[in-house]
Amino acid sequence: MKLITINVPQAYLDGIEKLVDAEIYPNRSETIRIALRDFIKKEIHDFKFITS
Repeated sequence: MKLITINVPQAYLDGIEKLVDAEIYPNRSETIRIALRDFIKKEIHDFKFITS
């Protein structure tokens, strides 16, 4: 895995913290990894749909 640094709005961080505090995700990093994975899968699917 590669380490990246990002800046996010406070509201996003608050939402991530709520998910971690509710034990929906184990930590902030895993929350962000899952969100990115799902976003990328959706964008690729949408792109394939548009271009086919």
